[in-house]
Amino acid sequence: MSLLFIGIDPNTGDKQSPTVWVDQEKQELVFQGWKPGLQLEAECAAFEVPGHAQGIPEGEAVIRIPARMVHMIREACDAVERAHIR
Repeated sequence: MSLLFIGIDPNTGDKQSPTVWVDQEKQELVFQGWKPGLQLEAECAAFEVPGHAQGIPEGEAVIRIPARMVHMIREACDAVERAHIR
């Protein structure tokens, strides 16, 4: 795996570290975030999208990332797009 570090939550403390990376080989965004809590996870699992099964499939997870990291997510998207164009 070829991870490109994009950024970490600027308000991170000793025990929290929401982080954004790009997997350059797979051209995917990689996030480390907070667990959503049971209520939010249940709400996400119950959400209905036409043509899509309800629930959170095995191997997938719901995470939370603070809005103050939006610029990092944009930077990660740009990095994936640049790699895809090459």
